[in-house]
Amino acid sequence: MDTTKQVPGLLAASIGRKIVMGITGLFLCTFLIAHLSGNLLLLKPLFDPNDGGKAFNEYAEFMSKSPLVRIPEILMFIGFIVHIGLAAKLTSQNRNARPQGYVFQANDGKTSIFSKYMGVTGSIVLIFLLIHLYSFFIKHRIIGTEETMYDTVKIAFSNPIYVIFYVVAQILLALHLNHGFQSGFQSLGLKKNPKWNALINKTGLWFSILIPLGFAIIPIIMYIQSIA
Repeated sequence: MDTTKQVPGLLAASIGRKIVMGITGLFLCTFLIAHLSGNLLLLKPLFDPNDGGKAFNEYAEFMSKSPLVRIPEILMFIGFIVHIGLAAKLTSQNRNARPQGYVFQANDGKTSIFSKYMGVTGSIVLIFLLIHLYSFFIKHRIIGTEETMYDTVKIAFSNPIYVIFYVVAQILLALHLNHGFQSGFQSLGLKKNPKWNALINKTGLWFSILIPLGFAIIPIIMYIQSIA
């Protein structure tokens, strides 16, 4: 068999997978923004004692029943599965063959520590997401419970072990996002221009700090409230 004829096809397939992975990764970044904006309603009782979690419960109710949310939710789930599948495929490729770069390589050609451990941080974040989904999504949307979503979150965030686990997961998410955000644009060839490269790097850095920080602050504040 003439393997030389297979190389262009394999390379094109590898590049295609990286482009799709970049697109799905950036799509999931938009989901994080939307999810955080909703989760911040958990802190509304701090400013409005009469709220008692009402605003967050209304948000959770809307997210669970509105047909406007169904399509984006399904797309998010598909994007999440595709992103994980492609990550596993690319990791396997990189272990069994000479690693191929992104569509456009960074100017310095160096591999950052964030890039080297993307698989590790991504795997731990995945474990966190599965536990998180079971604790909230599956409990309310599939199994069913008489607890309000706010009460479920409040109980979870009164557990110091879960809070620590949650915060550590956000730190790992920050490390994952720091490289993932930038590499998503890199896979699409948008970092070839030096001006765009600098802007994407700065935006990615702030995104990887502010989004996980926003998520991490919520359980910390709610835990402090539970022991006050």
